[in-house]
Amino acid sequence: MKRIILLGTSAICTIFAGTLLVSPGAGQPTFEVPQIRLYNPYPPDILPPDLDEEIARVRREVRGVFKEALGEWQALPPPVLTGNPPTFQGTGYQAVEILGKLMNFDEKMSPFRDEACAFCHMPYAGFSGPIPSVNQTMIAYPGSAHFRAAKRTAQRYTYAPTFPVLEYNQTQGAFFGGNFWDARSTGYLLQSPDAEQAQHPPVDPDEMGNPDTACIAYKLSLAVYRPLFELVWGADSFDIQFPPETAKICATPNGASVFGTNNTPIPLAPDDRTKANNVYNHWGQSISAFEHSDAVSPFSSKFDAFLANNYTLTADEAAGYDLFKGKGNCNSCHLDGRSTTLASNQTDTGTTADTRPVFTCFGYANLGLPLNPRVALFYETTPDRFGFTPNPYGFGYRDLGVGTFLRSGFGAAPNPNSQWVQFAPTSDGQVQTSIARNVARTPPQCPTTEAGQTDSSGKPIPYFQKEFFHNGYIKSLKQLVHFYNTRDVYPFPVTSGHCPEGTTEKVDCWPMPEVPNNIDMTVGKLGLTDHEEDLIVTFLQTLTDGFTTPLPDINTFTGSCMIGGSASTQGNEFLIPTPPLPPCAGAICDVPPVPGPLPIP
Repeated sequence: MKRIILLGTSAICTIFAGTLLVSPGAGQPTFEVPQIRLYNPYPPDILPPDLDEEIARVRREVRGVFKEALGEWQALPPPVLTGNPPTFQGTGYQAVEILGKLMNFDEKMSPFRDEACAFCHMPYAGFSGPIPSVNQTMIAYPGSAHFRAAKRTAQRYTYAPTFPVLEYNQTQGAFFGGNFWDARSTGYLLQSPDAEQAQHPPVDPDEMGNPDTACIAYKLSLAVYRPLFELVWGADSFDIQFPPETAKICATPNGASVFGTNNTPIPLAPDDRTKANNVYNHWGQSISAFEHSDAVSPFSSKFDAFLANNYTLTADEAAGYDLFKGKGNCNSCHLDGRSTTLASNQTDTGTTADTRPVFTCFGYANLGLPLNPRVALFYETTPDRFGFTPNPYGFGYRDLGVGTFLRSGFGAAPNPNSQWVQFAPTSDGQVQTSIARNVARTPPQCPTTEAGQTDSSGKPIPYFQKEFFHNGYIKSLKQLVHFYNTRDVYPFPVTSGHCPEGTTEKVDCWPMPEVPNNIDMTVGKLGLTDHEEDLIVTFLQTLTDGFTTPLPDINTFTGSCMIGGSASTQGNEFLIPTPPLPPCAGAICDVPPVPGPLPIP
């Protein structure tokens, strides 16, 4: 028998007969967790070699911000509940925002007490993926049960609360609002897609992985900041009779065969289940309040200062802005609240219509991206030690985006509106039009996302490797703009890793789309020069917050920057050949209404 301290927790642990006995702290119950073994179904080179040390680094950073948030709570003058209807006067805003921050950075909310929401969304990366090597290779971030991983990039938190409730616009024949790449966080119940979005990762088996939403209520009842939750949401919030087996259930990840198809394995009485559901709703609302705060979505970029007449764009920034809202046609989807002038002989006479534009239309589009064979989910075809197989279809999986969600399909979520199912074929391949703000945010010591940049003296500028688009296929903003510009100039009927000899993938060869239907044809052949592409990248960098006011927690990055290379071919050394693709799995492509008119390759 051996006693250990779990990294990053105060729990005392004993390993006995192959079982990990965890005592979360004084006065809290001891529970059992199966001895930790990694799930690694991946062939060589899919997982980055520094994954373990990078996970440890980000966990240290997360714990540091959590400790900071505890201090913010302790320093907060308590708000006064007064008025009719009752209102927290004074520091009500700050109370719920700090509560959301504590929840967001609390590792103990996962089954193995090793992963917070923030693990995939750190401030210095624009609240997106914080591990450069993961961004280069496996695309999705490993969950609490290492190394389960999902299929898409970690989206930015910034300005996510601005997305409205998902709706189908009959006039335009398109969906708007909602959250996640595939719109599955509709906001139908809480009337906040962002709050609902915060409710998915805690029970996603490939992410934090709790088996029951009530596990969050249980863990919050044990949290050191429980008094703050009760202050905000009511002193009786945790008046729930949790059965003795709750700790053991909540220490077992979702998907474990022991649960079967049961999504509520904690046997709560009906009134206790209702209370736990209320706690879970308040979990989402609190995290959304944090994401809506100035700590995350402050409108403090150069562009905001420009709109307020407090900053003059440089010549290159202004030229890039003209291309962004003109020849590049970026402004048609990433709305700046002003005018779009597509022809060179047009003059923009529009005035500012929105002084706080978030640079999205809140819609969805299929940009024609190729299948990325580095997506971790393709390889997770065998069961882990809990009997869970993340993807039984292997490379038969296809990411149909909104279409799969509308069908309530594999890897999505139930569609709460039966009237939407009919629109699945015209939504296949569509994913969320991301907010362009903070697309270029990096840690201060790595000032750019772009490889190969030099300063005025010719010295290399360190860069932070990010990933772009839903499947992480693009590795720099230069590549992103070049894709929009030349997708239809250099198309080849090949999959990624198989561009013809004499061509360079992402430069003068774009592999075929993963989903050939509903492709957005407003981009693909824009006629931009190489220099004009660079100017648009320069403008995108003006959308990074922190120019007018400092950003909190922006200096928490303790990893390494990169130098060298070229933004045009950034990450190409990690390209791998796509294997021969089997037909799209029936569980995805044979669900009615089936995709069409073209077959899914």
